[in-house]
Amino acid sequence: MDINVRQLSKKDYNDLKNSMKQAYQGLGEIWSRENIVDLIDLFPEGQLCVEVDGRVVACALSIILDSKKNNVYDSYYEIIDDGKFTKHDYDGDILYGIEVFVHPDYRSLRLGRRLYDSRKELCEQMNLRSILAGGRIPNYFSFAADMSPKVYIEKVKRKEIYDPTLTFQLSNDFHVKKILKHYLPGDTESKEFATLLEWNNIYYESETRSISATKQTIRLGLVQWQMRLFKDIDEFYDQVEFFVDAVSDYGADFAVFPEFFNTPLISPFNDLPERMAMEKLAEHTKEITAKIQEFAVSYNVNIISGSMPLFERGKLYNVSYLCHRNGQIDSFRKIHITPNEMRYYGMVGGSEVKVFDTDCGKVGLLICYDVEFPELSRILAEQGMQILFVPFMTDTQNGYMRVRHCAQARAIENECYVAIAGSVGNLPRVNNMDIQYSQSAVFTPSDFAFPNNAIKAEATPNTEMVLIADVDLYALRDLHEYGTVKNLKDRRKDLYDVKLLK
Repeated sequence: MDINVRQLSKKDYNDLKNSMKQAYQGLGEIWSRENIVDLIDLFPEGQLCVEVDGRVVACALSIILDSKKNNVYDSYYEIIDDGKFTKHDYDGDILYGIEVFVHPDYRSLRLGRRLYDSRKELCEQMNLRSILAGGRIPNYFSFAADMSPKVYIEKVKRKEIYDPTLTFQLSNDFHVKKILKHYLPGDTESKEFATLLEWNNIYYESETRSISATKQTIRLGLVQWQMRLFKDIDEFYDQVEFFVDAVSDYGADFAVFPEFFNTPLISPFNDLPERMAMEKLAEHTKEITAKIQEFAVSYNVNIISGSMPLFERGKLYNVSYLCHRNGQIDSFRKIHITPNEMRYYGMVGGSEVKVFDTDCGKVGLLICYDVEFPELSRILAEQGMQILFVPFMTDTQNGYMRVRHCAQARAIENECYVAIAGSVGNLPRVNNMDIQYSQSAVFTPSDFAFPNNAIKAEATPNTEMVLIADVDLYALRDLHEYGTVKNLKDRRKDLYDVKLLK
């Protein structure tokens, strides 16, 4: 599955029309080709769509209003001037949403949330004061005889009543600014009432306008995973989804799980030799990866799926999968195998070192022991890495300290962020996985723009939890050019060099 949020183009109309017909299902007239062409000509940046496997299945349309010249409390048809869009004004201060719809067959993918997030980014990039939109309350007809719209809206806010439109909008940080009467004539479900919803741009500056398309702040969600036995794989999936859901609710761009976080599933094979048991666990890897990819898409978060065993052509690898929220998957095979992994499982190392392009910049992946070899992260830094993710698993505190201190060094010497995520607890019925020690953390370079101790955030040791941290990619750019020291620029390449041989 390939998911892409982009600007709508005129050639998309046939797909758009088919999706509109399914989404509206008799609730109103669909947008004409002329309407869509006019909107794209007037304000191409504001017309957004979601393409799934080459087909447009969701859309968000908008215009810009000047709140000083227009009455934002007007009815829907007054706002759009019956499809003439004469009130659109590039010099205005309000991004007004005039349409959002998702094809019914794709609503489980939470595509509406992606469109709302893209609108928010556009609002910030164009330095507009807020987003306004009129919202139907389609479940109101079931309660209209017993309560006013005001009471209904309050009950929806308190989650005593579910309204498919208003509940979704409130969950996306919009608040009700006003109740509108006769907003959409003929809307019997809403009794012609609607809410005027607002999302405020906290970065708005009244005297400036910015059109930067670069995302500055990336939010990381590290899962400090409690090792526990599961009765079956579905219970394991429930626990994974719980954490993905929690991280997604915080608006994280990445969710990171630890190395070998699925080893509780090896317990039914504990009577087998360690190598054979690990091969049995590897039989689940393809299925687990596919499931995590589904979570990445539906919860709109890139997921570093810890690491899992992969059995291929008679060889056993330790592999981490990067499940992108657009449906793509990348993988990294652990390069350096620990003596224990060799002794108990006969694992072998991979041979590919490269960065991965994501919608949040260039990221690198190393697994546990790999971070103790500085050459790997230096190669990744030369490829443009901005964030290094390190899923790890350590049983003792001294083993953990090796990973931690090396990760901190990699952040400083490569002028990047390093996020490490590990497991806690114990697995009494799994050989060689008995105990775990972990304190997940996010490390930064060491300069004035970063925390004094070069630690952005760290979890409570040996406690299951989620660690949320924001990292600023612009700060890395400034560090490269204006830092107190410039580790990457000041290397003596006339004297030494690090090269990738394969």
